[in-house]
Amino acid sequence: MACRSGRVDGDGYCENCGHAQPRERDHMEQECGPLAAVSDRGLRHHRNEDAFAVGHTALPDGSPVSVAVVCDGVSSATRPDEASLAAARAASEILLAALPRGTHPQQAMHDAIVAAARAVDALAEEPASAREHTPHTNAPACTLVSAVVTAGLLVVGWVGDSRVYWIPVDRSAPAARLTEDDSWAAQMVAAGLMSEAEAYADERAHAITGWLGADAYELEPHTASFKPDRPGVVVVCTDGLWNYAEGAQEMAEAVPLDAAARPLHSARVLVGHALDGGGHDNVTVAVVPFPASSQGAGSA
Repeated sequence: MACRSGRVDGDGYCENCGHAQPRERDHMEQECGPLAAVSDRGLRHHRNEDAFAVGHTALPDGSPVSVAVVCDGVSSATRPDEASLAAARAASEILLAALPRGTHPQQAMHDAIVAAARAVDALAEEPASAREHTPHTNAPACTLVSAVVTAGLLVVGWVGDSRVYWIPVDRSAPAARLTEDDSWAAQMVAAGLMSEAEAYADERAHAITGWLGADAYELEPHTASFKPDRPGVVVVCTDGLWNYAEGAQEMAEAVPLDAAARPLHSARVLVGHALDGGGHDNVTVAVVPFPASSQGAGSA
């Protein structure tokens, strides 16, 4: 047990007894109208470097729209927890401001990713926290994945290897992964150099080739739009979850059947699935029903 002396060092450990102290971001949950998200530090990391932002608003015609942004800090970079939080906040602010003004969701998504990249870039220009003891050479960095869900349209956007999955309520229809990783493994498969099984078995598989940060290559925001023909749920998550349910069918099997009606419960179940599997990474997931419920939606 921690002694709760109140003296906590920059890494989150009690200076008196040496035990790790609970932090606000160790476990976070948010239910926002029809959607919900959960983030957990996991079982191996000393801090949570993931972040999320969820919200709901209305389009100019009054129809509801849900927004979920999930970011994963790059652990090899400095201040990854700050990068993910800055990116998630910046992207969600742009989306929640642009969509009610009538900006097309796919354009709003592109603009949100650009804004998130700028927010992370700006961190590299700030002095590191006085608590930062270890010198780093890499600028703050993170991945980003986001979904905008309206009654008739699903738009996704991403940079990095966090993912979006589509899970139909009617499980007789196939689930699908809607994003393509910016990763070494994905590049090998796309180039026809390795099979998917071979690529993901390689120790280099999860090395990312795209991210947000001042030392990133030229920013290439990916966006895509879909018009699902049936009700379902959209799962937006970091690799801390999908490492334990990589295929779309595996993810569908992990998602509760009542996920559209109980998104917070379902997000908790999915985080628990990753923790039960070993919890080797931070775990973050947002669950968004499609079509978006009108619950709590504001007016235009």
